[in-house]
Amino acid sequence: MNENKTPEKEQKKQVPLRLSPTLYAELAKWAEDDFRSINGQIEYLLTECVKHRKRAKDE
Repeated sequence: MNENKTPEKEQKKQVPLRLSPTLYAELAKWAEDDFRSINGQIEYLLTECVKHRKRAKDE
């Protein structure tokens, strides 16, 4: 049963992710600069990479 009242296909998936302390610190600083959480920053960066890849495939 869906307690969130959000359609199941629209719910965000949880993905465990291991990062080096150095990469984590860099992402944390970048996220702070962009006024995002670290999770939000990672999601933003991945979304941008996917968009870029799709554009490159279309060219």
